[in-house]
Amino acid sequence: MSFHKIAMKYLAFCKPFGVLSQFTDSKGRDTLKNYIQDKQVYPVGRLDYRSEGLLILSDDGVFIQRMSDPRFNHPKTYLAQVEGTATPTNIERLNTELLIPGFQTKIVQATIVAPPDIFPRTIPVRDYHPTTWLQITLTEGKKHQVRRLTAAVGCPTLRLIRIAIGSISLGNQKPGEWRYLSNSELKQVRMELGIR
Repeated sequence: MSFHKIAMKYLAFCKPFGVLSQFTDSKGRDTLKNYIQDKQVYPVGRLDYRSEGLLILSDDGVFIQRMSDPRFNHPKTYLAQVEGTATPTNIERLNTELLIPGFQTKIVQATIVAPPDIFPRTIPVRDYHPTTWLQITLTEGKKHQVRRLTAAVGCPTLRLIRIAIGSISLGNQKPGEWRYLSNSELKQVRMELGIR
């Protein structure tokens, strides 16, 4: 008797603002089904309704479990447009303090960056002046963590875009676009996850 290995699917999706990271919604909000026709894949983790950027989907249960398991410490990198002018003191606090005791368990990496050449948001950010762009990398993914951290140092997040998960990058994808992971991306991430 011969068995054929079923090809697994691994997708990188650029989630737009105002889209739920699921395929159904009882309230009629925009969901993944409006962009991805394959209902056999599932999101690896989530991005909240107001956040944008990289969302990985797959039908590989082991891959999903390991990508979601905090023991693997996958770095997740975000661009955050925050209200006000962030100072070196704000950044030092983000990089050295557990700002949300009982919720945050690991220190993040944050830097101030130049305004990125990034796609516009479908609903523009209100005209706050001034604003600062931060790049923030964390290895735990708790609900609204980046928003809570920037608020804790006095710089509320106005726009949040995830640009990378581990070695997988959003690249130049636009909101609503999805693609299959390349063989090299998949090989690298499977090595990071300890999957043969």
